Amino acid sequence: MRDSQAAVWDRGLRQLAGYYGGLGLLAWDVGRNLALPRAYLPLVVQELDVMGVRSLTVANLAAIFTGMVLALQSAVLMARFGAELYMGPVVALSVLRELGPVLTSILVGGRVASGITAEIGSMKETEQIDALRVIGVNYVKRLIVPRVLAALMVFPLLTVLADFLGIVGGMFIAVFERGLDYVMYWQTIFQLVVLRDLLAGLGKTPIFAALITLIGCYNGLRATGGTVGLGRATTATVVQVTLAVIISDFFLTRLFMLVGA
Repeated sequence: MRDSQAAVWDRGLRQLAGYYGGLGLLAWDVGRNLALPRAYLPLVVQELDVMGVRSLTVANLAAIFTGMVLALQSAVLMARFGAELYMGPVVALSVLRELGPVLTSILVGGRVASGITAEIGSMKETEQIDALRVIGVNYVKRLIVPRVLAALMVFPLLTVLADFLGIVGGMFIAVFERGLDYVMYWQTIFQLVVLRDLLAGLGKTPIFAALITLIGCYNGLRATGGTVGLGRATTATVVQVTLAVIISDFFLTRLFMLVGA
């Protein structure tokens, strides 16, 4: 019994090490091929549209209602201490430092990464990637680097927009639900929230973007088993992206606290 359990643990650790080792090698290949020729720039623009423009509705709705819910919950607690005046800074700090970048990355990242896995996995199953290799095309530079570069540009922009809309959503609750003056709402935010609060959250988004696209691409490249295997890979991508964002958020938050951000 113990031997079988040890074999299971050993196999699991080997698979885990193989997965993250392969992901690290893919990240290394992407880093070596970041310089794109001009012919590939339209691919980056195309990915900007797919990742950014087509994700605006999801990101914006989530941001607005997150700010509203946060304002509702904080208002109940702060009313007990007569501190409803400071609802604005509480909402702004929560959204800027954590909820804005994390929720945007999880929602948009799950959508983007699953689509990447499905697309690249389909190309692998139909041997299109092998065809690129045969004709001498660097598939990393052609398929993966444009997606990574687009994500590095899109996720910070989506996060800034989500931060603003989250704070506006909190303002709606503060003004129409709790009867606060909207001028005072913004005044307290500008007094107590500083630029580094924005940068502390915004600085996480490039890491989230890189993790999301790399996981999506790698799962597509290693997908096997036809349509069934591709479906499993796509599902695994959503789960892994969510965990990657949440876990990396903890370590990034700890790092920024150590450096004083």
